[in-house]
This record gives sequence, C-alpha cells and structure tokens, in this order.
Amino acid sequence: MAREPHDPTPTFSVLNATNSASDGQPRLYIAGCIGTVGAVLIAVRCANPCPFSKHPGVSCVLHVSGARADWWHTRMAGLLPEMPVYPWNAVPDPGAVRYAVVWKPPPGGLRRFPALRAIVSIGAGVDHVLIDPDLPLGVPILRTTGGDLTQRMREYIALHTLRLHRAEPALRAAAARGDWTQIVTPPAARRRVGVMGLGTLGSAAARTLAGLGFAVQGWARSKRALENVTVFAGDAALPAFLEASEILICLLPLTDATRGILNARLFAALPAGAGLINAGRGGHLVEADLIPALDAGHLSHAVLDVFETEPLLGDHPFWTDPRIDVTPHTASLIDPDTGARLIAENIRRMEAGAPIDDLIDPARGY
Repeated sequence: MAREPHDPTPTFSVLNATNSASDGQPRLYIAGCIGTVGAVLIAVRCANPCPFSKHPGVSCVLHVSGARADWWHTRMAGLLPEMPVYPWNAVPDPGAVRYAVVWKPPPGGLRRFPALRAIVSIGAGVDHVLIDPDLPLGVPILRTTGGDLTQRMREYIALHTLRLHRAEPALRAAAARGDWTQIVTPPAARRRVGVMGLGTLGSAAARTLAGLGFAVQGWARSKRALENVTVFAGDAALPAFLEASEILICLLPLTDATRGILNARLFAALPAGAGLINAGRGGHLVEADLIPALDAGHLSHAVLDVFETEPLLGDHPFWTDPRIDVTPHTASLIDPDTGARLIAENIRRMEAGAPIDDLIDPARGY
C-alpha cells in the first residue's frame, strides 16, 4: 500500500510505564504504534526485564495484501510488543528489520533488508518465497503450520472426497433438471483414494480418509510408514499408485520435480472417470490438459482450490465448466488470529536460540 505524502512515519514507543515493583522495574507498559494502517494501543504486562528493552532497534516487516492486511498487522503488533511491526511500504529503517513475515513478496523486495535473521512464510508453502531470483542467501526460511491449519485441510479433503465418492455433482445436476436419479455408489472400503504428498497435511488427510473407511494409498518421494495407508515411494512406484487411485488428491509441495505433475499423461494413467482434488499448488496442474482429460473420460470431475494465477481470472473457462468446482484457495486458509500467534511463537523461539520445527530446506523446496 503506497504511503500518502502527508502520512506520518510509523512509530512504536513506550508511552507510559506503571505498576513498578520493588526493584524499580515497571511491570505494565502502554505502547502505541501509529502508521499507515492506523493506530494500535497495546497494554502488556511484562516480566523482568520487560521485552521492550530486549531488542533495541530490532523490527519486523509484514507483507500481506487484501482485506485482511490491517487485521494481520494488528495481531502481529499485539503479539510482538517487544519489536515494532511495520507494513511493507512503511519501514523507516530497513537495516533494523530482522524478521520478514510475508505472503508473495515482490521479487527482489527482501534484499531491502540486509540484516534479516529469518523470512517467515504466512502459510505452509514456501514456493512463493523461493521463486525470488534475488532471494537473500543464507537467511533461514520458516513456514507456518499448526493444528488449526491441518484441521482445516482435513475438513476440506474429507468434504470433497465424500462429494466425489457419493456422486454429489451428478446428483446436483440431476436435481437441477428435476430428474429423480438414484446413483448407486460402493461403500468407502471399495473406493480407492490416492494422496500425493505425505507431509504434515498429506499424512493428516490420508489418515482422516482411512478413518472414514476408504481404501487409501499415498505417494511420496521416500518410503515411510503410515497406519492404514498403503505407501508407494519414488518415481518407479508412481504408475502403480495412479492405477489404484479412483479419486486422486494432490497435496505435494511445489518444487522443480513436481511442477506440472498433473498433466495429460498422468490423467491417462488413472482409472477411467477418476476424480481429482488439487489443494497443493496451482503450479502442479497443467491447466490446458484438464478439460481435454474431462472430455476424454479420463476424469469425471475436478475440485480445484489453487491456481497458477490467483485470483483466477473472471473469464477463465474453469468457472463455467460444470465438471470443475473452483474454490478460492480456502482449503487451509490461515487466519490472522491463528497465524500471528504461531509466527510470534517461532520468532521468539529464534530469538531465544530454541529449536524450530518449521524451518525448511531450500534445496528440497519444503
């Protein structure tokens, strides 16, 4: 968001300190942050010493767009009173920024901050950070995960797998025609569902579907054990996995190896009339191959939550094809209340030198 010429430079300062203990250290601080997103007033009860004195000159920058930008800033500022949190275009001193909390930052933008200690992705995916050709080298990159995000993905995958399993799109179309059509579907135990990608979200989704009684198999780059899930590993096992997937779910990370993996060749290897759910990344799907695969009968229906270009353009053919359901990247949408809490916890752990589970390996891409 561009700053108007008359906007004041954002400031963050202790406005008042009260409730001093016998050692003379104040315990209640009132802090104000005034900038382009408005004013935030925070009261924080601190231990001794107060965090305001822990990181002098250290700040955090936030890059997030859309209707939730102010919400994110308010939550982050409230959870990190020990350091100012500035909007992307309102940083008074780029050299003081230690943490960049971002979603789809502009290419080259992170190089503005020469003293970064970490880049934090607002979400489980980090491909939007790694594609930056000028990404600062050697700076740790953190993803944002947690129980709430995993639960949302479990719900999304269960919902749409059940819809495809019970032929809900065909029943809905029949109802719109006033056609009393009864479609007999097998019980879940005789429906073979394949999950591509068995990381945090993929493993949780596979276990959820197995708990619903589906015959679940998973595909990953390396072998692993997952209760009630048959695991296929490596490129050599991919054809057998696809052959056994009447409903295919993509929850892979987006890497050079997985970009474009949902393509015409893969669709032809599925059982005829298979269903597709892509809640991984838009780059996994070769969009030009999808409608021909539906026309050819390789696929019967597709549910897409992610796209190469987001928002999906209003004249895109996916919107109007009745065999395709479009959802606006909401499968595991992180909200500022949950996300800011997880991010603040990770920043504090990094400041304390504590282990962080959400560090990613840039060479692997996840």
